[in-house]
Parts: sequence; C-alpha cells; structure tokens
Amino acid sequence: MTAPRRVWDPAVRVLHWALAASFALGWATTEWLGRWHEPVGYAALAIVAARIAWGFVGPRTARFAAFVRGPRATLAYARQVLAAREPRHLGHNPLGAVMVLALFACIGGLALTGWLYKTDRFWGDETVERIHLALAWTMLALVVVHIGGVALASFRHRENLVAAMFTGNKRAPEERDVA
Repeated sequence: MTAPRRVWDPAVRVLHWALAASFALGWATTEWLGRWHEPVGYAALAIVAARIAWGFVGPRTARFAAFVRGPRATLAYARQVLAAREPRHLGHNPLGAVMVLALFACIGGLALTGWLYKTDRFWGDETVERIHLALAWTMLALVVVHIGGVALASFRHRENLVAAMFTGNKRAPEERDVA
C-alpha cells in the first residue's frame, strides 16, 4: 500500500470550511441574530476573493488551471459519471470544478445584491430583494448538489472526500486515476 498523497493545502481547506461556515451562518442570521447577516455576507465574499487569488498563485493543485476544464471535457466527464465509468481524480474532477465556480459566482451575486439593498438607490427595492432571495435558494440547492456529488464520488471511488478535505490527503493515484 502506498502512502497517501497531499492534495489540498491548508489554505484551500481552511477557505473551504470557512466558506461553508459563513454560508450556514448567513442563512441562520436571516431571522435569528439578524444584525450579523451583513458582516457574515461580507466575510463570505472575502473568503471567495481569497480563494480566487489563491487559485492563481497557490500550489499546483489549488490553481484553477489544474482542475478547471472546458465544456467538452466537462460534458465528457458528466457522460462518464452517468455511465458509472468516471475516472478518479486526485484533485477536483471537472464537475467539481464547475461547482466551485458556480458557488463562487453565487456568493458574489449574494454579496452584490445584499450591498445594493443597503444603498439609498435600492433600499427596499423588491426586485433586488427577490434576486437576493433567489440567489440564496440557488446557493442552498448548489450546496445540496455539492454534498451529493461528494457522497457519490466517495462511494464510487471508495474514498472519504470529507476526511480528505480536513486532512488534505487522498490515497495515492492508481493506474486509471487522473492526476
């Protein structure tokens, strides 16, 4: 048996769990502890900004260039998933990469609409409020799909991806795996 391989560096892992916590807190503070909703939202935006920066300057596996693929490769991977023939990826798989980008975009949209709603021009604007609410529900749906994807990949590849996101380690690549 080969030794586990370090895949995700501490910055990626801390930012991942901090974003998860900030979204949960943001959801919880919509009614309960409402005065914290706005600062939690700005914290989530700062976390996403830090992760995006790290995606350009961090170690190889943290860089977007290492895991974000084009539409053809992503659709080909999706077909492999549907056929239960997808290869194991040492880092993020192509659908995971799409999820990362979608989550970041949604947090950005939530922060923008939340900020707009506090400006003089859009204070009390129902359209901005509806967009913010739609983005919040979209984010929740994305989180559910993300958790489902993690569960599916963990099951199919016999690997605990949640533990890997805490430790940073995954089992060493095998012959069929994609680095």
